[in-house]
Amino acid sequence: MAEGSVLRIGTRGSALALAQANETQARLMVAHGMQNDAFGIEVISTSGDRIQDRALSEAGGKGLFTKEIEDALLEGRIDLAVHSSKDMPTTLPPGLELVAFLPREDPRDAFISINAASIESLPEGATIGSSSLRRQALIRRLRPDLKVILYRGNVQTRLRKLDEGVAAGTILALAGLKRLGLEQIATDVMPLNKFPPAPGQGAICIEIRSGDTRTAELLSAINHAPTSNALACERSFLAALEGSCRMPIAGHATIANGQLSFRGMVLAPDGSRVHEISKNGPAADAAAIGRDAGEELRAQAGPEFFADWT
Repeated sequence: MAEGSVLRIGTRGSALALAQANETQARLMVAHGMQNDAFGIEVISTSGDRIQDRALSEAGGKGLFTKEIEDALLEGRIDLAVHSSKDMPTTLPPGLELVAFLPREDPRDAFISINAASIESLPEGATIGSSSLRRQALIRRLRPDLKVILYRGNVQTRLRKLDEGVAAGTILALAGLKRLGLEQIATDVMPLNKFPPAPGQGAICIEIRSGDTRTAELLSAINHAPTSNALACERSFLAALEGSCRMPIAGHATIANGQLSFRGMVLAPDGSRVHEISKNGPAADAAAIGRDAGEELRAQAGPEFFADWT
């Protein structure tokens, strides 16, 4: 970097988003011996933050959490954008690219309740809050008797709603709780085999302008290759399915000894039907494995499955 220049990091303004931006800055400082004054964090309000009265799937989908930040990136007001990977659309605006992923946190979901020890122990007919189509469908699959309500807001807002009795329980990403130092409030951690995560859950991704070699070189030092490969698989899986519908989709890839293992799932919104797939292969083929899994799962479910719920 030129002497006196500042690397401008764009982020949403929630406590969790700022924690992720600060983690990115801290890793860059360690990797390059940079000082705190070499960075500037720019807080950008997004449509997804402002819309609280309806499900994001009704208002425009995942891009609502990224559009304004990406606009700032394209206009040169920031140099890099820090996102939660699960919020990222599979197709990026022309001129932008994802170049780094930080080491993935725990991808599992956490059940939180004041009175119940687990989702299984909630009283019959109890109310549980979630804004995620995937979580709603998985809840209904496990407990079709529960009343599932829309539950928008940042982590602190959702916890306040529990205290106010709006719902008897909710489900949040364990990774977010850990990054906020709130892991201890998790009443129960949902096992991956019963409650698989959203594609990208627990992973921080970093987006820059295409052709910005200076920033790309800085970020290459903090890119975590196993997470990058896992996310290439999960995002390809999601892309293969999103062409057909907006559906509750789960997907999770792991890397060990150069080999990738992937499990994907698509559910009916009411949890009554589910289709699953597992794939394995070399980590170097991550994107192809994810794409093949998505295409095979779409064929397995059949067009009538998607038509019933779109």
